[in-house]
Amino acid sequence: MRFLKFLICRFFLKQLMFMSLVAMIFLLAAFYGLGILTERNTHITVPDFETLSIYDIDPLMEQFQLRYEVLDSAKFNPNYPPFAVIEQTPPKGSKVKRGRKIYVTLNPSGYRKSKVPNLIQITRRNAETRLTAVGFTLGKITYRDNIGKDMVLEIRHQGKKIEPGTVLAKTSKIDLVLGNGKR
Repeated sequence: MRFLKFLICRFFLKQLMFMSLVAMIFLLAAFYGLGILTERNTHITVPDFETLSIYDIDPLMEQFQLRYEVLDSAKFNPNYPPFAVIEQTPPKGSKVKRGRKIYVTLNPSGYRKSKVPNLIQITRRNAETRLTAVGFTLGKITYRDNIGKDMVLEIRHQGKKIEPGTVLAKTSKIDLVLGNGKR
């Protein structure tokens, strides 16, 4: 009974209203304060950086108050100049806040280089599979008198004989000299 009287007394109701007012002021201050601190309604539209050189990006980033980080540039695209941006995240036209980091992928200066696998004395079918797995393309196939039919006798690049282990750019054409099965 005493507790019920305390709940409806003037002192308790005053304290309850005062506590509610303080909580409301705190919540409003937090809501509007965070909106100001996080710059809620200020956005920058991300420009198109694709095809721009890495050297041309710096002034644009400063102008738009953005930062950038270069991601791995492993895939060479011959349609873009060397060291040009081929991808960006977030994409052009996105709305971001000032100081946001834009991730760019650059076009390397050329194709990655690989070693030519040892194809001597293996069949044509196996040699084609090994070449394409490494990233080379199969060029001309010529035949020479040899008892091993479709057996690789020589590896050539641009008309010159090369040895297994030679380092060439990926997508290089590798020509094969095969046996025709005649003595």
